Amino acid sequence: MISLRLRLPRRDFTLDLALQLPARGITALFGPSGCGKTTVLRALAGLERAQGSVAVGQAAEQVWQDDAAGRFLPPHQRPIGYVIQEAALFPHLSVEKNLRYGLRRVAPGSARIELAQAAALLGIDHLLARQPVTLSGGERQRVAIARALLTSPQLLLMDEPLAALDAARKAEILPYLERLHVALAMPIVYVTHALDEVARLADHLVLMAAGRVQASGPLAELLARTDLPLASAEDAGVVLQATVQAHDPPFGLSLLGLDGAGQGGGEQALGLWVGALAQPPGSPVRARVLARDVSVARSAAADSSILNVLPVTLAEVQLGAATALLGLRLGHATQAMPAATRLLARITRRSFEGLQLAVGQPLFAQIKAVSLMR
Repeated sequence: MISLRLRLPRRDFTLDLALQLPARGITALFGPSGCGKTTVLRALAGLERAQGSVAVGQAAEQVWQDDAAGRFLPPHQRPIGYVIQEAALFPHLSVEKNLRYGLRRVAPGSARIELAQAAALLGIDHLLARQPVTLSGGERQRVAIARALLTSPQLLLMDEPLAALDAARKAEILPYLERLHVALAMPIVYVTHALDEVARLADHLVLMAAGRVQASGPLAELLARTDLPLASAEDAGVVLQATVQAHDPPFGLSLLGLDGAGQGGGEQALGLWVGALAQPPGSPVRARVLARDVSVARSAAADSSILNVLPVTLAEVQLGAATALLGLRLGHATQAMPAATRLLARITRRSFEGLQLAVGQPLFAQIKAVSLMR
């Protein structure tokens, strides 16, 4: 658990928040530029002197800051790794020597991550003899992340680590960040203003605006809420946890079973067809469905080319001048389903009125596209 209560008043900006974050997985701080995301990270690191308290550990037993008790650990006494937008490698040192610099912060015999392990996790084994000037932007950032890991941190802080990379380099490094998520138990606090990074990497989400927390909770639950600003974004959508159920090689498809959908309510389990996957049946995957790729019908079409047509119940509606955002609970049963098993659909206001839609109505969601995140 990471517990923080921070207040930092300035002339034109005030940070004021209280949070309890999970001690495992990736927590994303998300919001517009200037909302205080980086300030929170710097306060966690001790680089920004906010007022309040910071504690980490399974039960928040390690107190790094408690102004009421007169306690404040300086940055060098906090077991953190810190990765910023620019890799900031030492240009005169080889990749291996840059990595070994990270080991200097760890007492002999107490390293929890070895150089070979960090290099393998980030896929930089073959770069150890190279100089930073010869590396691509994505390679430099992978070296910077490996160096941060070699400090054996209890908390890894990442401040928009992909912001300085072009689309190709960003696509190159994302799989390695996913690998860290699976391989390491340490908590990661990840600052970004890119919703696609949040959907792909995060487990827990903190939405920020003007120095305050708008909402905090499991990623899937917050993405599925129609009352939050995320829902009005062009790339609004939900993330669904799923399991590979079967493969259909003749048609180049795989079937995903949606975790929690159709279980315990007397309904059949619901699934999604996607392009053929390499993972064997039983493998967990994460799927993203955008609101703009979902339409609804009052009856299931028997002659449609759309493969993924799921029974849903209209749970909530946010009406705009020209559009309607629908929150859809999977299944037609009356039992309440977890928020994580919801879809969003954005349709025209004209369609909403024409179909005479109402909350509680059984419908069919027609899903035109599904993205596999990991």
